[in-house]
Amino acid sequence: EAGDGVGGTWYWNRYPGARCDSESYYYSYSFDEALQQEWEWTERYAEQSEILRYLDHVADRFDLRRSIRFGRRVVEAVFDEGGGWVLRTDAGERYAARFLVTAVGCLSSANIPRIPALETFGGRWFHTGRWPHEGVDFSGLRVGVVGTGSTGIQAIPVIAEQAGHLTVFQRTANYSIPARNGPMEAAFEREVKANYAEIRDTQRATINGHPFHVSDRPAFSVSAQERTAIYDELWVRGGLRFRAAFADLLTDKDANDTAAEFIRAKIRETVHDPVTAEKLMPRDHPFATKRPPIDTRYFETYNRGNVTLVDVRESPIVEATPAGLRTSSGEYPLDCLVFATGFDALTGPLLNIDIRGGGGRVLREVWADGPRTYLGLQVPGFPNLFTITGPGSPSVLTNMPTAIEQHVDWISACLHHLRSIGS
Repeated sequence: EAGDGVGGTWYWNRYPGARCDSESYYYSYSFDEALQQEWEWTERYAEQSEILRYLDHVADRFDLRRSIRFGRRVVEAVFDEGGGWVLRTDAGERYAARFLVTAVGCLSSANIPRIPALETFGGRWFHTGRWPHEGVDFSGLRVGVVGTGSTGIQAIPVIAEQAGHLTVFQRTANYSIPARNGPMEAAFEREVKANYAEIRDTQRATINGHPFHVSDRPAFSVSAQERTAIYDELWVRGGLRFRAAFADLLTDKDANDTAAEFIRAKIRETVHDPVTAEKLMPRDHPFATKRPPIDTRYFETYNRGNVTLVDVRESPIVEATPAGLRTSSGEYPLDCLVFATGFDALTGPLLNIDIRGGGGRVLREVWADGPRTYLGLQVPGFPNLFTITGPGSPSVLTNMPTAIEQHVDWISACLHHLRSIGS
């Protein structure tokens, strides 16, 4: 484990506003009933610090730390034709194993944009996926945030409350649904714990790993008035259930347009300045064809007097300067830069390791034209290698704990079978 503690995503991503976008009661492990019953979540959507406390609790409860080598990054994994793997860490240590299971995370290799002359920037810059553990104080500072994906949408409202001025550099406008976060109500928590078995069964049976089904009604099976009422009800409830409103939102462009236009109307209604509202309206992709974010007062943030939105498709970023960022339309003075620019997703964390399979095959070369896997679990030509939520699996398009547990169960059963037959 490269980090100095457990948590993975929740160890590294400590940026302002970081929290899960699945509701906390099911963004959790299902393998132990006592664990489910004893842990108490404080919010509908747990923030980073609470999720990390949960993962620390799990590590301690099941005495896992004795089996983890912290502060070590695997840099090489080579298949020995004798049937096993030899691993080397950045500390020069070597380990031998019959089977190699990678749990490197889908979103763990930070993507830092190649902005010309970034090294000349006179202020501090940060990537949300490598946030300083001591935090960052933006009080009174001129801050620039590059990126408006799910991470930027979480961070921007919180940074805006602290910063003297916030400039948001947006490439792609995003659909976002209000989270409607709030305290975990005791009555709801009791109901959840009494019905966890049914909740988990539903998670395992649904395409996204959430404890609710996509509606079986098509969007045009109801009147326009009724359709709007359904969207309104889900908008008020908040969260990811909005995309489950109708069966054909991802298979019928006309159906999708009804959801997209509903959200655009909400943006228009929320953002006071019509020019800014227009910039914030997604028009280059259908709703939910990118991972749909949820937010807490994201669009409302652009009504603040200390927030400026820059459309970098209209005015591309040209270079960093000692004083800030220069776009094709002018220079923006900044004290700090925050890159909410995501990750080299799925393949990146695996290709950061020099993985060599049977016959000396180099994974980076084998995947030069894109990854080829068996269900995101195994790679042809790389024997005894398993990839948890690897490329080709549902991965980040699902509630991750559900997907991870499914893969762990399958890999465990496979290893048990192989050992039982002497392989």
